[in-house]
Amino acid sequence: MKLLEPGHPKKYISNQLLWFVCWLAVTGVGAWLTPSVDGHGTHQKLGLPPCPSVLLFNRPCPGCGMTTSWSAFIHGNFGLSFHAHPLGPFTYLLFTAVAWLGLYGFAKNTRVKTELRSFSWTLSAAAAVFVAFGFIRMAVTPNFGTKTEQVLASVLKQK
Repeated sequence: MKLLEPGHPKKYISNQLLWFVCWLAVTGVGAWLTPSVDGHGTHQKLGLPPCPSVLLFNRPCPGCGMTTSWSAFIHGNFGLSFHAHPLGPFTYLLFTAVAWLGLYGFAKNTRVKTELRSFSWTLSAAAAVFVAFGFIRMAVTPNFGTKTEQVLASVLKQK
């Protein structure tokens, strides 16, 4: 099974370069951020609101802690990275591998073959594991937002 297909003009494979540019941007932002020691909430340093799931239900959504996990991983704090979101380091490494493969393909005028059945099954399985893990974590993790009242008060104060 070949993952790269040669002989494509740059204009047809430029999206692969876009993946790499997105990875650079995400990695740069992750390096710039200081990961929250609470294991979630790092995204708020970007001016984004708190997670509605934590505010409304005091439970994590499937993606809660991903920004913290990725930022901690980039900073080399692997313990915090896994604590924030156990799948965070794996998704960041997958994103990194795909980005570098895309850059390599772009440089070599080859296209990453995403229509392969194995590629589709792997991506589908990874998405299913992520969503299933997220909903199980949501169901079994009460009192996730230890500072929920403080966060809600600060949000209401800003309005």
